Amino acid sequence: MSMYRQLWLAIIISTLLALVGSLLASTLSARSYLEAQLTMKNADNAAALALSLSQQKPDAVVVELAVSALFDSGHYESISVLNPDGNTMITRSGAIEVAAVPDWFMQLLPIEAMPGKAQISSGWTQFGTIILKSNSSFAYAALWHSVVEMALAELIAGVVGGFLGNLILRRLRKPLQTVIDQAQAITDRRFVTIAEPRVPELQQLGKAMNAMVGRLKAMFEEEARQLETVRREANCDQLTGLANRSFFMGRLHEALEREDSTGGTLLIIRVADLVGINHRLGRAATDDLLQRVGTIAASCVETHGDGTAARLNGADFAILLPGKTNARELAGQLLTGLIEETAAFVENGPSVWLGFGMFPPGLELGAVLAQVDAALAAAEADGTNGIREATMAASDAPRSAEEWSRLMKNALDHRRVKLISFPVANLAGGLIHSECPLRLKLNEQSEWLPAGQFLPMAERLKLTAQLDLCAIELGLTELGKNSTLGGLAINLSGSSLENAVFLPRLLELLRQHGAAARRLWIEVAEASALRHLEAFKTLVLAVKAGGSRIGIEHFGRQFSQIGRFHDLGLDYLKVDASFVRDLHNNPGNQTFLKGLTHIAHSIGMLVIAEGVASEGELQALKSVEFDGATGPAIK
Repeated sequence: MSMYRQLWLAIIISTLLALVGSLLASTLSARSYLEAQLTMKNADNAAALALSLSQQKPDAVVVELAVSALFDSGHYESISVLNPDGNTMITRSGAIEVAAVPDWFMQLLPIEAMPGKAQISSGWTQFGTIILKSNSSFAYAALWHSVVEMALAELIAGVVGGFLGNLILRRLRKPLQTVIDQAQAITDRRFVTIAEPRVPELQQLGKAMNAMVGRLKAMFEEEARQLETVRREANCDQLTGLANRSFFMGRLHEALEREDSTGGTLLIIRVADLVGINHRLGRAATDDLLQRVGTIAASCVETHGDGTAARLNGADFAILLPGKTNARELAGQLLTGLIEETAAFVENGPSVWLGFGMFPPGLELGAVLAQVDAALAAAEADGTNGIREATMAASDAPRSAEEWSRLMKNALDHRRVKLISFPVANLAGGLIHSECPLRLKLNEQSEWLPAGQFLPMAERLKLTAQLDLCAIELGLTELGKNSTLGGLAINLSGSSLENAVFLPRLLELLRQHGAAARRLWIEVAEASALRHLEAFKTLVLAVKAGGSRIGIEHFGRQFSQIGRFHDLGLDYLKVDASFVRDLHNNPGNQTFLKGLTHIAHSIGMLVIAEGVASEGELQALKSVEFDGATGPAIK
């Protein structure tokens, strides 16, 4: 029973006890008063009758007439006259009838007054003794009406008292509920602070809870800062702050092989005559030049979305941009900026060359690098600042947005969609859940397209909400049909979170599939969650209330912003494959991931690795205490 109900019960019981006790005491007091009044009346009436008869030189006939006349007035229950020997001379009596008073009341509270006694004399001789008992029906009626009035008055007092008690409890309940909600939020891994209640006892509790949350946040933020330092040391170039070659190759590998990959654009920049600049201007100037090139590369990534800029070696830089971009225009702008920035470091001749290419998902990593590197070599061979484009495999996808829109809507209308399944297992080999990306068939003759091939156009056409709801419905239906499935994970697009009808429809689906919804895992990419943070927070609270689990995939690329997730109560994290790639040979990433799992486990979150490709990586994950993994090495 809740404390609020217990307080209400205590108030009701105490009020009832007080009212019943007060009513009982008042009733008994009134009965005693009436009994005393009746006793006095009996004595007075008996004395008055005896005196009246004594003055008339009474005989048996006169006494009987007087007694009968008095009794017939209806005010007496009984009147008796005893002779000096104690024998009854005359007696009159009748039953008590009180129409307005219940019998049970008279039986429960009998009024027992002492009868009045008086001596009747004839001169100096005792004629007899009169015993008189007044009719108590009037006393019962008076007592009954008194009890009814007192009960009504106390009932009104109880109602008023209950109303006032309710006001007080409601005033206490709001701050109490605030403290309870904060405690519940902490158990749900959401570290929130509250306004301190005005009630002194709750104010102390609120202060203590806020202080604890503050300490937890400070502890996590300090650990996060330390881990961010470790992450940068392991994955970033110390001079420019860009990603290092190892991390960049992992990101490029994922862009080519991940199920939901959209392909992208790869640009490689080479600073001309870096060795000559170093000899001529010195190391400090050379470092300055490289930092300026790195700044331009980083700004290019920031301008064009969730990409990665890296320094591959001494003179080579690379930029990876996901999805389709206007690569030639971008490369031209980048070359112009680089020439302007490097002009002061060059005497004669070229200062920079650039090779680029747009690649679809599914190509071999070596093939992509070879073609872009060949384009870079062609630009360098010209002997001037220049750009060359690599030719990648062409796609037979629809050409126009209108055609894409028609085909995707038709596919949704005819349910040419399906989920495929990839296992996510714990490190002992047991299944945690299955990842289920969506695939779509544009027409009856076409192949099933992976998400990466249709999602970019779906984003542009604002169809992601329909696709995501379709995936959720397919997943819930499958879970409902197969009770042995441990769980299915569905990825949501960030743009769906901003769609006005998406969340209500999602919650309706979760309500319709109550049991299945508890085995549904919903995940959003880290970049999308940060880009649509407020909408993502709303989604998290709603999904958890519906019984499903929610987490973040591709986690770690923007680890410095982990503090923005502290108050969400996430259930799990899926760490980006770029941190897992070749983990057994990367002590820096092992240290970073070990710290990450420590933070996540301390607040009850699962940590799962993405893109595990080898047994060596799998064994390294055990040493850093991951909970699970997915990827080619997981069967």
